[in-house]
Amino acid sequence: MFAPGFLIRAERLVALYRARGLKLVTAESCTGGLIAALITEIPGSSNVLERGYVTYSNRAKDEDLGVPSSLIEKFGAVSREVAQAMAEGALVHSPAEIAISVTGIAGPDGGSAAKPVGLVYFGCGRAGAIKLLEKRFGSAGRAAIRSAAVETALDLLFAAAP
Repeated sequence: MFAPGFLIRAERLVALYRARGLKLVTAESCTGGLIAALITEIPGSSNVLERGYVTYSNRAKDEDLGVPSSLIEKFGAVSREVAQAMAEGALVHSPAEIAISVTGIAGPDGGSAAKPVGLVYFGCGRAGAIKLLEKRFGSAGRAAIRSAAVETALDLLFAAAP
């Protein structure tokens, strides 16, 4: 299902988190659960992945993660503010120590001049210390954007492990 390079990196991530006794939680929108799916391809991942949220709709972001609808209305679902609230909400609603959140526009539709296709925001870290990242992957196509988002999420998760 995943390219060998992804599986090797996921195996290393699971080993790192297991060695450090860390649990992680995912809060995914445009990646639709791909981060959690990649991690669960690895034997022993149940010692690392506490849970995963696929909050594709604004309602799910609000109901499952506690992202205020007013925040979504003010900044849009694809924003730094919502990425931060998603990561924080995932930590509040789980016993995990580290969260990764992803929200973006994978296309081919849905983009605008202000928020083009390929714009993705990430939140990653511990409670009170969420690192935010904005990436613009261009209009390489839906699959390429989602794949690049998973790759970036892995980078952030490696960096988040102390």
